[in-house]
Amino acid sequence: MNKGRKISGGRYHKLRKKKLCELNGQERKVKLGKEKRKTLKVKGGYKKSVLLFNEIANVLDKKSGKTKKVKIKNVLETPSNKFLARQNIITKGSIIETELGRARVSNRPSQEGSINAELLD
Repeated sequence: MNKGRKISGGRYHKLRKKKLCELNGQERKVKLGKEKRKTLKVKGGYKKSVLLFNEIANVLDKKSGKTKKVKIKNVLETPSNKFLARQNIITKGSIIETELGRARVSNRPSQEGSINAELLD
């Protein structure tokens, strides 16, 4: 069966075009490196701060309950895609090596503008 066609063979027609706010933006990947941000205009006249490069993470130590800013040494693995870890791209769920030890990223850095992680060890 052809994609975008009815069972009879006729085509489906879109009711309307997408609005500007509904269009897909450029894919953002947060890489390891000197901090670099970008400001985007979003719907309603608001602005969103987007992270492109960063080398510092807010790491939570569950035992003491305190958060520290530490430097990221390396991206060890990314469960969603093994090729992202090779390129040092940080996503949610990535396991990073920090000065305190191994930590898992608990937020979406490309959306929120910072890297939050929890210690594993």
